[in-house]
Amino acid sequence: MASIYRLYPSASCIVIEHEGEFTQANPDFTLDLLFSARSPRVAVETAQGQGQPTDAPGAPWPLVQSQEVWAAGVTYYRSRTARMEESQDAGGGDFYDRVYDADRPELFLKATPHRVAAPAGGVKIRSDSKWNVPEPELTLAINTAGKIFGYTLGNDMSSRDIEGENPLYLPQAKCYDRSAALGPCLVVSDELPELSSELSIEIRRRGETVFQGATTLDQIKRPLESLADWLYRENVFPFGSYLMTGTGIVPPDEFTLNPGDQVLISMDPVGTLTNTVIT
Repeated sequence: MASIYRLYPSASCIVIEHEGEFTQANPDFTLDLLFSARSPRVAVETAQGQGQPTDAPGAPWPLVQSQEVWAAGVTYYRSRTARMEESQDAGGGDFYDRVYDADRPELFLKATPHRVAAPAGGVKIRSDSKWNVPEPELTLAINTAGKIFGYTLGNDMSSRDIEGENPLYLPQAKCYDRSAALGPCLVVSDELPELSSELSIEIRRRGETVFQGATTLDQIKRPLESLADWLYRENVFPFGSYLMTGTGIVPPDEFTLNPGDQVLISMDPVGTLTNTVIT
C-alpha cells in the first residue's frame, strides 16, 4: 500500500498522522485549502513539515468546511434489489434495474456542511419516517479540479419508507439535518483502497449487536473514477466535494433504527466511524 496520511480535524486545527507520528498543523492549513490545492498530497506534506509534534488528535470535528457531500445510488447489486423491494407498492417495477444498468449513475446531493455529523456525534432519524437505516459507504475526497486524492467512511442515513412511497421523494428520504456522518479521519493517498478491502457495519442497541454485515469494494459495479467524473460534469465545486459511493449492506426489511442505537462502520486503513442515533 502507498504511504498514507490520516487527517483529524478539530475545533482549533487539523492533526496529521503519518507512520504513527502526529503533527499539529498550523491554523492556516484548512480543509478548504486542502480541497482547492492543485496537489492535496503536497499540501499535506507541507503542512506536516511546518507543524508541531503532538501526542494525539483533539476532540473530533466534522470532516467538512465548505465541501458539499454527494452520493451515488444503486452501485451495488444488493442496493438495487433493496430499492426495488421498498418501492414495489409504488410501482417501482424494473425502475432500479434500469438505474443499475445505465451508463449514467444516480447522483444526488446528500448534505451541505452544517448537516454533517462529526465522528462520535449524533445522526438523526426523521420524525415522519417509520423505517430508517444507516448505509455504510466508502466516500471519496475530490479536489476542485475533480481529482480523487483521498477517502473516508460515510454513513448515508436513509428513510426507506419515504423513498419507497415514490422515487421522487428521494431528496426527503436522504437529505435532512444530521443525515450524514463522515470519519473517523480523512485518508490522503495516491492510491484508492484495494478492491478486496472489507467494509463492515455493526449496530448496537443497549450494548447488544442487533445487526452486522460486511461487503468488499469489488462488489461496486462502477469504477470509482467514473463516479467522480460524472459528478464533475457541468458542475463546479470551488472547495471540492465528498462523494459517497453507494452501499452493499442493507439490513432486513423488518429492521429499523431506534434512538440510542450505536452505528459502527469500519474499513482499513480509515478505522471505525461511530455515531449514535438521535431524534
